[in-house]
Amino acid sequence: MQALWSYISEQSQSISTSAWTLLILGVLLSLSIVVDTISRRTALPRISLLVLVGVGYALIQQWMLGGDAEPLNGLREPLINLALVMVAFLLGGELTLSRLKSTGPLIFALSAAVVAGSLVTVFAGLWLLGYSFALALSLAAISVATDPAAVSEAIQESGKNSLAARVTLGIVAIDDAWGIIVFGLCMAVLSWVGATSGGASIVHALWELGGAVLLGVALGLPAAWLTGRLKPGRPTQAEALALMLLMAGLSSYLNVSALLTAMVAGFVIVNVSSHHRRSFSEIEQIEWPFLVFFFVLAGASLNLAHLGTALGLVAAYIVLRSIGRYAGGYLGVLAVRERHLQADIGLALLPQAGVAMGMALLAAERFPDQGQLIVATVVTSTIIFEIFGPLLVKRVIAKPGSHDAH
Repeated sequence: MQALWSYISEQSQSISTSAWTLLILGVLLSLSIVVDTISRRTALPRISLLVLVGVGYALIQQWMLGGDAEPLNGLREPLINLALVMVAFLLGGELTLSRLKSTGPLIFALSAAVVAGSLVTVFAGLWLLGYSFALALSLAAISVATDPAAVSEAIQESGKNSLAARVTLGIVAIDDAWGIIVFGLCMAVLSWVGATSGGASIVHALWELGGAVLLGVALGLPAAWLTGRLKPGRPTQAEALALMLLMAGLSSYLNVSALLTAMVAGFVIVNVSSHHRRSFSEIEQIEWPFLVFFFVLAGASLNLAHLGTALGLVAAYIVLRSIGRYAGGYLGVLAVRERHLQADIGLALLPQAGVAMGMALLAAERFPDQGQLIVATVVTSTIIFEIFGPLLVKRVIAKPGSHDAH
């Protein structure tokens, strides 16, 4: 037996990096099946469970093995970027002109109020608490994003078709679009504030946003033309995946916002092509494995040595974001003067997941000095928001003031 263990130990030390990478990818996808089963039987969010798998990896790596090596080495950043591009592309595909027209001034006004409430409250609160300008603004921009899947699933489980339910679904359909735009603007502002050369930093900030829009249009228009001319199946799948890789690679190469690029491309395709659903359907079919890697890697990005120092910031962020969502919803309801809407509708917009964690990882790359605090705060708060947020969604939707539609 001793000889067997010695042999296994020698083999594990000589295993190549590529073999370890393939092994980890296989293990993660296998664990996602287990997580899916646990989620169905316990009603715990899949996203939170996958993030906890990543945190468990970080625990083993950093505390038990005494190292801080990142999982998957060079594949980590490309996988994260590709997953984020897919999410943003599908989000842009939801922004059809007909949907934007049908949402009307009610949903637009409420969503803008909730966004402003979150942004102002989180930024002002963290800055007054003594946190740096960059940290406060980064987390304020991240606080804007919502998890549409968690909100939609909670409303579906409630069985309600009230005005509050319909309005909430309308808000989350465009909420992450607000988030991506606000995040891009805030990152541009931080680049401008932190740069030594004022003129060059303004040009860089404008390029980061304007270049993303131009790249999204430049890729979206030919993709929209091509979509209707390929047969459904493998060619369409290859086209869709090629588009994702091009957006992720070119946005990184040109130093523009990958999230905004993908969202603009999705918006262009869905509103230009008569066969627009094909590309989006193909991405939806292959998106989940990349999201598994993304959520696990987001959890594994947590530096446990910083977790203790981040607890105060985590608590402040959770409280301030909750206050901001509530205040924004309250002021929005007052502004639109809709008596059938509850004043606390903003609390139905607390769940936060993929886009927020993606923003946290991007902000951490931009500001490495604050990066570990940002990631620790968003990863920890995401787990809490994903567990308790859906409960608040059902509570708000179930209130008698928001009568069911007949």
